Amino acid sequence: MALNKEQVISIVQKFGKNEHDTGASEVQVALLTERINQLTEHCKQFKKDKSSQRGLLILVGQRRRMLKYVQRKDLEKYRSLIKALGLRK
Repeated sequence: MALNKEQVISIVQKFGKNEHDTGASEVQVALLTERINQLTEHCKQFKKDKSSQRGLLILVGQRRRMLKYVQRKDLEKYRSLIKALGLRK
C-alpha cells in the first residue's frame, strides 16, 4: 500500500523546490493524494476491508487540513496545486 521510493522521488522532484524538499506543503499534499488514489483502488476491490476504509478517511482528512493551510498561506500556490493534482473538478 505504501509508496515505493521511485514514486516518492518523482513526486518530490515535481512539486518540491529541490530533490530533498520533502517537507514542503505542496509535496506533502501530492504524496497524500497518491496514497489516497492507491487506497481508493484497493477499497474498490476489497469492499469489506473496513480498516483500509478507515485509513482512507484519515488520509483524506489530513489532506483537507493541509490544503486548508496552503490556501491560507498562498492562494495562488493552492490554485496551481489543485489544478496539477486534478482535485476540485
